[in-house]
Amino acid sequence: MALLGGAVLTALVLMTCISILGRQANTVLHTDIVQALAPGFAAWALGSGIGPIFGDYEITEMGMAFALFCFLPLCQLTVGHARVDVFTSFLSARVNRVLRFLTELALAVALVLIAWRLQVATSARMGTGQTTYLLEWPVWWAYAASSVAAWAGVVVAVYMVWVRAVEVARGRDIIGDGGEAEH
Repeated sequence: MALLGGAVLTALVLMTCISILGRQANTVLHTDIVQALAPGFAAWALGSGIGPIFGDYEITEMGMAFALFCFLPLCQLTVGHARVDVFTSFLSARVNRVLRFLTELALAVALVLIAWRLQVATSARMGTGQTTYLLEWPVWWAYAASSVAAWAGVVVAVYMVWVRAVEVARGRDIIGDGGEAEH
């Protein structure tokens, strides 16, 4: 999922760069100096479609939502979430295991709620036929893609709850604190 999210994010970055370059080139080609020095070239270049990518904001909005949900499973599995351990650093290992279990459980419940609501929203958007403003793409496409990625996150979150429960029951770390940033 993270590789798919990375590919989508890379494509969005490239599209955004190309769109910005096109927008800037379009602006330059409309300047008085270019129109005076090379009106034929400016007219040809503008006529060839130099400009921003049509619907770039809509594509970015839909793609970013999907990419975000694609990264959640890996972040969850590698314990990559940031945490603040001002109060937990002096607690015993057992108490920290219990706290990690409760945190994983809370995150799993939140992800189930998010995935469920995305699924409901997908069905609702399919029923209305709502489309994006410029591209007129069905809005439910983004909801459906994000929903699939969110359910993948739920699978990993439930697995992590099980791992944390085993850690508490056995009294030893399997994954531990992972490599999250500490603040």
